[in-house]
Amino acid sequence: MPRRELSLTSAHRTAHTPSRPARPAPSPVRAATDTGSEAAAGGGRPKTPTRIKRIAAKRNAILDAALSLFSRYGLHGTTVEEIARTAAVSKTNLFYYFASKEEVYVGVLSRLLDQWLDPLRELEVETDPIEGISAYIRRKIRFSRTHPEASRLFCLEVVQGAPLLRHELETALKELVDAKTAVIRGWTAAGKLAPIDPHHLIFAIWATTQHYADFAPQIDALLGKGLDEEAFVEEATRNVQRIILDGLRPR
Repeated sequence: MPRRELSLTSAHRTAHTPSRPARPAPSPVRAATDTGSEAAAGGGRPKTPTRIKRIAAKRNAILDAALSLFSRYGLHGTTVEEIARTAAVSKTNLFYYFASKEEVYVGVLSRLLDQWLDPLRELEVETDPIEGISAYIRRKIRFSRTHPEASRLFCLEVVQGAPLLRHELETALKELVDAKTAVIRGWTAAGKLAPIDPHHLIFAIWATTQHYADFAPQIDALLGKGLDEEAFVEEATRNVQRIILDGLRPR
């Protein structure tokens, strides 16, 4: 019988009942920034530019394959064998790059978090706030269109309590959000925006823009369309921009 894909609700119910004990998770920072097990396995070999590119390409192929599986079946519903098969590598070769399935999972999430936060980094003090936030909303909806699996996996991890991503949330994410809330407070102090709590503004943008990826089946059931249609992408972007920006303009 075909395996059923996980919904966020079912994933939440089963999040704390793994099929077998998991190895301790590695540091998300290490998993995201070095070459994992490969660094130890090939530590004595010189890392030429060609070899570095080959390592990065192989790691990314494994992470891409893992993303497609984790976003459908969750961490505990996905096997190392399935990841290796989807990435077209042997299981032994996969362990050359990653020490465990959990390390692959953290690598996927760390890469995703970096991509997901990239548009937020564009908000700077010198940016016109209405134009900057408008562009941020557009980029976030575009990300939901181009990376729906990534958005759903991030949502799945957070719904489960972020057991393997909490370190990143408490460090990289918090540091960036703290910096950008300071920018928004500066805009409001200068009278460029209506008084608003920056955290709740950011939360509102995340919730509305990611909804189009995380709840795509619901949108399709209600409207019969989704982010695969360019016209709907523009419709969603204009409406979210109008809803949020009209509440931000100085009175």
